Amino acid sequence: MSRTLQTLLRPSLLAIAVATAAPMLSAPLMAASQASSVHAYNLPAAPLSTTLTQIASQAGLALSLDPALAAGRASAPVQGQFDASGAMGQALRGTGLQLNLTTAGTYTLVAAPEGAMALPATSIQGSQESFESAWGPAQGYAASRTAAGTKTDTALVEAPRSISVATRQQMQDRAVQNIDDAVRYMPGVVASSYGSDSRAEWLKVRGFEPTQFLDGLPLPKGAYVMPKMETWDLERIALLRGPASSVYGQTPPGGMLDMVSRRPEAEASHEVQVQVGTYNRKQISFDSTGKIDDADNFEYRVSGVVRDSGTSVDHIDDKRYNIAPSLTWNIDPDTKLTFLSQFNRDDTGITSQFLPIQGTKYPSAVGRVKYHENLGDPDWEFYDKTYYALGYAFEHRLNDVWQFKQNVRYTKSDLSFQGITAGGFFGSVSDDGTVQRGANVVNEDISQFALDNNLQADFDTGALKHTVLLGLDYQRLNHNYKWQYGAAPTSNIANPIYGQDFSNVAYSAFQDYNQKTQDVGVYIQDQLALDNWRLTLGGRQDLLKTESKFYNTDQSDDRTDSAFTGNAALSYVFDSGFTPYISYAESFQAEQGGANGVAFQPGTGKQYEVGLKYQPPGSNIIFTAAAYDLTRRDIVLSDTLGVQRPLGEAKVRGFELEAVGNVTDNLKVTASYTYANSKMTKVTDPLDKNRPLPLTPENQAAIWGDYTWHNGVLDGFGLGFGARYIGETDNIAIGSYGFVADSNYGHSNAYTVYDAAVHYDLGRMNTSFKGVSVSVNANNVFDKEYISTCDGFYCYYGDRRTVLASVDYKW
Repeated sequence: MSRTLQTLLRPSLLAIAVATAAPMLSAPLMAASQASSVHAYNLPAAPLSTTLTQIASQAGLALSLDPALAAGRASAPVQGQFDASGAMGQALRGTGLQLNLTTAGTYTLVAAPEGAMALPATSIQGSQESFESAWGPAQGYAASRTAAGTKTDTALVEAPRSISVATRQQMQDRAVQNIDDAVRYMPGVVASSYGSDSRAEWLKVRGFEPTQFLDGLPLPKGAYVMPKMETWDLERIALLRGPASSVYGQTPPGGMLDMVSRRPEAEASHEVQVQVGTYNRKQISFDSTGKIDDADNFEYRVSGVVRDSGTSVDHIDDKRYNIAPSLTWNIDPDTKLTFLSQFNRDDTGITSQFLPIQGTKYPSAVGRVKYHENLGDPDWEFYDKTYYALGYAFEHRLNDVWQFKQNVRYTKSDLSFQGITAGGFFGSVSDDGTVQRGANVVNEDISQFALDNNLQADFDTGALKHTVLLGLDYQRLNHNYKWQYGAAPTSNIANPIYGQDFSNVAYSAFQDYNQKTQDVGVYIQDQLALDNWRLTLGGRQDLLKTESKFYNTDQSDDRTDSAFTGNAALSYVFDSGFTPYISYAESFQAEQGGANGVAFQPGTGKQYEVGLKYQPPGSNIIFTAAAYDLTRRDIVLSDTLGVQRPLGEAKVRGFELEAVGNVTDNLKVTASYTYANSKMTKVTDPLDKNRPLPLTPENQAAIWGDYTWHNGVLDGFGLGFGARYIGETDNIAIGSYGFVADSNYGHSNAYTVYDAAVHYDLGRMNTSFKGVSVSVNANNVFDKEYISTCDGFYCYYGDRRTVLASVDYKW
């Protein structure tokens, strides 16, 4: 039949069908009319008959259930805005059942035909929200749900806190290689504070280093042992700005990272990615998931990365071997156990360098230190770290109201590290280029056992809806740290000297201790809803025991600390998509190490925040604005020599703006602006008073957009472009003004860098290439040379241009 004839016949055939069927359709149309009203649902998994009856009753629908057919089956969670049939369809996901609309206008439950999906047509507002959980994949850039700050599956637009989420899609579009890359476009965060460092992330959130959590449990961090998670293994990264101790325990007031691992899925999926790039980078990444047996009792996932690369600094490699296997056991419809594990082996060095202020920020008689120049000694330096973790996530629904979760993980990190610092004071570089250097020898290991148990109850008391969380967690940590420092043989900033003899270096142990901590916390939280009002109340009691042995001073110290932290937040969810909120939260965090044979006192903090979130109805983009007033007490910062020293109090006030999401099917955007005014308000050295916190610029902004064509000549082709602005900073170590001749030594100018990407889905060109895509990403695309920061004694170059080409195959 010709296309013209089809076009002419379709309206006529449709009119005949409607006229013939009209008498028979009147009852179903009445039912459909009743079912078409869209409501907001937040129903947890529960017995199937209970959930379906609740939805039908609310919509005024007639539902016929065969008890034998529904017996023993649990509904899937229903969260989002749906019509009644759409909500029931969501509840039926994975049950093997479906709804039928009879000619009498009633709904009946029947078994789905073999190979058919038990999901009827739905009317959804913000469709992404309906299929997403806080621990699963998100579509595009617009995550709609999060557990950051609450440990419950909460709509992001309704969470009364400032939260950003980097989705898997966003990380893929920007070819993210580390946590610094993943969060650098978010507000309130400074990434790569000391330039790119293959050893660790140097992040600041609202002026303070954030705690990192993975799958609901904290990751251990030492002086040089950093988590350094492999972003390829992560499904999403949420950044919560502000305190979170009332639920999570030990966290700083600035914020926390809440990361979620890629987990096993029933639908088979496989991916291999090959990358090559600047500095002779070669990397292979892989990911595979699916069912192990036909009954879907077991699902697996294994992902990993192998990297062999040079770096922007001469003679320093960046090698990593990573694997992350996981296994899910679907014990029954109400019970699931997921084993999670990971292994990392890193072989690298100090790519951030510790460069003399003469020859970098200020000129020297023999010229400048080139950004790629290694002023250390490759024959003596190394950084070898091994990390492994083994744990599980257990979930069990007890009944319609209660569900229980338990997360457990054991983590071990071992580090052996030797590194050289060049300079350290103004005048350390002589006229002929000779530079004084320090030799650092570090041995450090951390083992951690972490356990979190919580019970969640979803119930109503009259018009009030409650999501109550009751929890108890425990953390045991054993930290050994020894840092020895001595005067290294001199070198030359114009002509570095390698292969020198370090056998005669006289070392002093600046830090040498063993510290054991045990922390038990009990917490309670209630998320209440009354019509459009939302109220969150929470509190936690921590008991922390610390045993310290300082070998370098032959002293011991045992202390017990307890703290109560609370939070309260109120918001109103307008039907127009606006959600204003106000919140108060407190923090509590142990400080590592000690001084003069005495362990440091734990730090505390508090924050007031007001904000506004806006998600236009039916859209997948969220706009947020937040203003805050934050105070932290008993901070520990490093002094001139890198030795930790306590600081009394600091305040940070500021506001942040963010827009992130899918503007259209083609355009995805993330943009942010940050203003932060920080001051040290209570200090030992009066010269430090009212100084800004280190590495905390007053102003910063970022924007990234990706446009991908889905039809036409450019079908499958996409372009990405971004810009990042970081304002000027001051970063002189505390107590150092007496040693620094000029306060400008710690000043760093503002800078702006640009990123770009181009990608193409080859499967759109030819079906034989289905699943194959290619991309090229460039960071600092115009190769701007800048100093990331100076601390008055050392300077650190910012990241120069890097280019990464990727070939990705999914099947």
